[in-house]
Amino acid sequence: MHTNSATGHSYPNKEDRLSAAALLNFFGITQEWGLNNKQQMVLLGEPSKSTFYRMKDFVDGKQEKPSRLTKDTLERISYVMGIYKALNILLPNGRRAAEWIKKPNAAPLFCGQSALDIMMKGHVSDLCDVRRYLDGQRGH
Repeated sequence: MHTNSATGHSYPNKEDRLSAAALLNFFGITQEWGLNNKQQMVLLGEPSKSTFYRMKDFVDGKQEKPSRLTKDTLERISYVMGIYKALNILLPNGRRAAEWIKKPNAAPLFCGQSALDIMMKGHVSDLCDVRRYLDGQRGH
């Protein structure tokens, strides 16, 4: 059995441990970026409101067990985490990294839109494109 140090709960199976870690990271990142519930829902693939609020309740400590996440949701969170990591390598100042996500960008991928505008289109491929762009900026 593994204990999640962030929540203090033990989860006997891998899926619950993975879901717990993903949700804690996702909501921490999106809070740092200043995203609202609707924006968070789009990044997660627009789960139902009840599912979304169960996810938030877990992170807020109001629910012991995390919602079991789908492969699509885990993939989306993985991209968000990769975007966050790349941004914090490129812009080691957390405030600047959080601001970049919302600033218009002249790069061809963005055509004057912000990374958040691209990600708000709601497709996994949009998250992938932003991640790939940042990885390219890092030289990876």
